[in-house]
Amino acid sequence: MFSRKQISLAIAGVFSLSALAQGTQSDLVKTLEQQQKQIEELKLQVEAAVAAIEEQQSVSSQSKTTMGGYGELHYNNIDGKTDQIDFHRFVLFVGHNYSDKLRFFSELELEHSLAGEGKPGEVELEQAYIEYDYSESTTLKGGLFLVPVGIINETHEPDTFYGVERNPIEKDIIPATWWEAGAATQVRFGESGVSMDFAITSGLYTDDQFKIRSGRQKVASAVAEDFAYTARIKWTGVPGLELAATIQHQEDITQGDFNASAMLYEAHAAYRAGGFGLRALYAQWDIDAVEADLIGRDVQKGYYIEPSYQFNESWGVFARYSAWDNNAGNGSATDTEKRLSNIGFNYWVHPQVVLKFDAENRMGAHNGSGFNLGIGYSF
Repeated sequence: MFSRKQISLAIAGVFSLSALAQGTQSDLVKTLEQQQKQIEELKLQVEAAVAAIEEQQSVSSQSKTTMGGYGELHYNNIDGKTDQIDFHRFVLFVGHNYSDKLRFFSELELEHSLAGEGKPGEVELEQAYIEYDYSESTTLKGGLFLVPVGIINETHEPDTFYGVERNPIEKDIIPATWWEAGAATQVRFGESGVSMDFAITSGLYTDDQFKIRSGRQKVASAVAEDFAYTARIKWTGVPGLELAATIQHQEDITQGDFNASAMLYEAHAAYRAGGFGLRALYAQWDIDAVEADLIGRDVQKGYYIEPSYQFNESWGVFARYSAWDNNAGNGSATDTEKRLSNIGFNYWVHPQVVLKFDAENRMGAHNGSGFNLGIGYSF
């Protein structure tokens, strides 16, 4: 039997252990609460760090500088009159996105491989402009840029068109590649597929022969007595179809020498459905000057039509008929119209690397036949 003293000591011990347990439990609860608080604080810090990284990545993406370019090597053999190989173009693009709304784009080109005094080529700055998205539907542009006209003037990488050489209508009539300096805006009308472009730029500067292509000043200390005003409307409401028309007014394409105002009219259609493709374009200049009328260059016009078929991602064939006349206003019996037929194929080694062949036949005011070979790329 336990004595009263032993019982008293046992009871006292139980109460002491109970008190100790209660104290330990209280401390544990406090410790757990402190740890939970620390965990919550660490969680907030991690979330803040992740948000900062994502924001930095977004800014970095918006500010990314990009590079690209394209090139073309041509071999032409036309009745012995033209028998040459030429690295026609080497082009580099440099762009920079300042933000999701503001960007810069440039295009630097070396033509014919070698430039300098007495050399066949030129180094040209074809584009250098700032573009700003004023709203979801309106984009503003300022600087040196391609005129919004025709099919290939704004998109002319060799893997995007058939034929070794660019079509003559968009060379001698429009005349691509054609760039000017000034300001422009594009307005898009929702999901209708309609867009409109307006531009105020420098203009051509022809001499008393009124040769359109040689009138390009290329924004090299360009005479700017008189400006050019361009408007284009484009519709792409049906997948694969583009319909567009451009009108340009030049106050004086001789920049004060002959007071020769001029109007350019251009319309085109480009359609692609499956492998079938079709391009058709018409362009005409009307020059209001007695001096132009006397030599038959008050009217200069041309057109082409080009059906094509791409069998798969590698092979495609085309045929193109072109007719143009830079002396269409002469009113004489002399045939000054040039006509050209081309038929050939493209072989895409890669979607951006293409081998080209076409046979051509020249008719009308020029003649000859032969073939062209080419290799082109873009990146």
